[in-house]
Amino acid sequence: MAAKLLVLLFYFYVTMTLAVVSARHVASNSTTKNTKDVVFQDDMAGNFSGYVCDPLRYKNLGMDIKAFAFCDSSLPYDVRAKDLVDRMTLAEKVRQLGDTAYGVARLGLPKYEWWSEALHGLSNVGQSGSKATFFDDIVPGATSFPTVILATASFNESLWKTIGQAVSTEARAMYNLGHAGLTYWSPNVNVVRDPRWGRTLETPGEDPFTVGTYASNYVRGLQDVEGTENATDLDSRPLKVSACCKHYAAYDVDNWLGVDRYRFDARVREQDMVETFLRPFEMCVKDGDVSSVMCSYNRVNGLPTCADPKLLKDIIRGEWKLHGYINSDCDSIEVIMDDQKWLSDEPEDAVAQVLRAGLDLDCGNYYTDYTGNAVAQGKVREADIDRALRNLYVVLLRLGFFDGSPQYKSLGKDDVCSKEHIDLATEAARQGIVLLKNNETLPLDHKKVKTLAVVGPHANATDIMIGNYAGVPCQFTSPIDGFAKYAQVKYKMGCGDVACKNDSLVFPAMQAAKKADATIVVVGLDLTVEAESLDRTDFLLPGYQTQLINQVSAVAKGPVILVVMSAGGVDISFAKDDPNIKAILWAGYPGEEGGQAIADVVFGKYNPGGRLPVTWFFNNYTDMLPMTSLPLRPIDSLGYPGRTYKFFNGSTVYPFGYGLSYTQFSYKLLSAKRSLHISLDKLQHCRDMNYTEGAYKPSCPAVLINDLACNDTVEFTVGVQNIGTKDGSETVMVYGAPPRAITDVPIKQLTGFQKVFVPAGGSKEVRFVLNACKSLFIVDYKANQVLPAGETNIVVGDGVISFPVEVSFGH
Repeated sequence: MAAKLLVLLFYFYVTMTLAVVSARHVASNSTTKNTKDVVFQDDMAGNFSGYVCDPLRYKNLGMDIKAFAFCDSSLPYDVRAKDLVDRMTLAEKVRQLGDTAYGVARLGLPKYEWWSEALHGLSNVGQSGSKATFFDDIVPGATSFPTVILATASFNESLWKTIGQAVSTEARAMYNLGHAGLTYWSPNVNVVRDPRWGRTLETPGEDPFTVGTYASNYVRGLQDVEGTENATDLDSRPLKVSACCKHYAAYDVDNWLGVDRYRFDARVREQDMVETFLRPFEMCVKDGDVSSVMCSYNRVNGLPTCADPKLLKDIIRGEWKLHGYINSDCDSIEVIMDDQKWLSDEPEDAVAQVLRAGLDLDCGNYYTDYTGNAVAQGKVREADIDRALRNLYVVLLRLGFFDGSPQYKSLGKDDVCSKEHIDLATEAARQGIVLLKNNETLPLDHKKVKTLAVVGPHANATDIMIGNYAGVPCQFTSPIDGFAKYAQVKYKMGCGDVACKNDSLVFPAMQAAKKADATIVVVGLDLTVEAESLDRTDFLLPGYQTQLINQVSAVAKGPVILVVMSAGGVDISFAKDDPNIKAILWAGYPGEEGGQAIADVVFGKYNPGGRLPVTWFFNNYTDMLPMTSLPLRPIDSLGYPGRTYKFFNGSTVYPFGYGLSYTQFSYKLLSAKRSLHISLDKLQHCRDMNYTEGAYKPSCPAVLINDLACNDTVEFTVGVQNIGTKDGSETVMVYGAPPRAITDVPIKQLTGFQKVFVPAGGSKEVRFVLNACKSLFIVDYKANQVLPAGETNIVVGDGVISFPVEVSFGH
């Protein structure tokens, strides 16, 4: 018996020894096949959540950490990244170029998933089977903030940054728990050139300055590590998480009447590129110091954006000095191959083209599958791969992926879906909601309104409120749940769904309205109408929704309040003009606490102060021009009107920047600098401009922005007085109207805004200091950014204050 036991023990010892030797052999093997299959012990539970250069980790792996210079924290990041890349074989390098970077076992480099989304909260959108961010019993959900279009309507820069900080805190907490990555491909900073665009809900609207300002603040919220915001070496500035501004560039057609984003060739004038399509990205890189930019699916003037060296290398890296990496929209290289058939490339040609153009990371598998062959065939250099990988690893070093981030080590489950974050989501929705109409009806008095009919397809909205690129919310407060805290609610659907294809449910809604002290009709759109890969063809409410509104308002006993959930504008001119409809609110897609926010506004717990970030056009706008016409300026020969508030001079349902309050504000100009003379030296030259016939032309019409020191400012102070009876917040919006004698300039363009809280009967002074180059510049027809001479009119709000600023130049 003892002999048998000894034999068994010896057999067990030999087996275990061989297993350990085999494991160590596999870990040290450098072949591509084995690096794909090996998973480190510390990765078995899911995502890698520690830090690479942990001495104990290397000890457990049976490796000497001192042998790897990339783990020497005393060395600069670029030196460490180069050391890591130089240690890899070509086969190992190409396996790190996709959104799934497979790691290199023999170097102790773990697998990493680059693709995570944080558009308005942490999302579990990602490639099936390889999601960097996921939810389960350990982390069941994350805070879902209002979609970007509604958050933007707050016009509150500090709010945008605070939301970013909350999202990145939850991201770090989930990373510590192995449930998230560190790199987030958000925000979407495309301008809504055409309000039919299905992805309007993801964006900050139609104004390039607003879009860029939102992007910079949200990115700062995501990325900035407290105390290092003003670091001078931006290539080593620490990152809380990495953000990405997308989709670059001139992307705003998804699927319109058979024209899809994969095949669409955006024919864009350089003037429009500089003035509209590139400006938010430039602000995101320069002001936000974003660490990634994503190129889009479409072509621009024939070239796929991800293969255009001018857009990638020359502009993003050359002119704007990106400190980070450039990645593709997912499967963009495949789109270039299969959908665009650009240059009839083979896969190796395609990867060589985009790699040389400056694309560092492929969301997809083309880089992984074909770049090695492209090098072997002499179509691209290994040095191009090395450059891309160094850009990627410097970002991971800045994130603490290699050295750890002790300041975030304590974050955990309690920091996700915290009460603080849920309250912030509610406040963000409140601040974004826009009051479009109010016939002395709102706010409702909960002491008088005891019964409430809440009807319509969105009356019990939950998932609809969080839009797309959403994860699992912490909780939901639907409109009927929110209103139930103020009154007894009678809920009737009115429509079976948003499509509202029959009117069989209208009558029960009418019956409820006949008996209630007040009626709330909650209607609008959803992702079946406006979404990624789905553009709109009209601005009407779907199906019988209009009939529902009209018939309910005609019989209601009490006042009727219309609430619209949508991203883009809706032609509700019928409701605007209907005296039976006493008030109208736009609530966007308001996030997980949207129902609470809407109810708080209706019953006056919160005084609305949101402003529309997009123009609401009449439905006939869709008959005036095709969505595929890119110019923003009117095309008189074709009868096309201008686009956005900057160039459209017709009537609208509601204009950009519109929004009412429960109180009234008055403005007074307290002081202003009305002239600006800039002395030029002999190396600064005047530029000619096109003027209308017969107009006065200054001797020095304009000067290139790049030729000026750009230290000159226009300063003025506006007094804002609350002359109503309720406390409230007012957004003071400032526009510049360029000299009218110059041809083809915008009607006006937003140059600044500030949100200010003013108690009833009180007043605040709001001071603006506008940099002349950034705020008064125009883009001429040759795509030059110039500061024009002459009178630029400064317009505050809807024109209650305006004054000219005379700009002149002299030697």
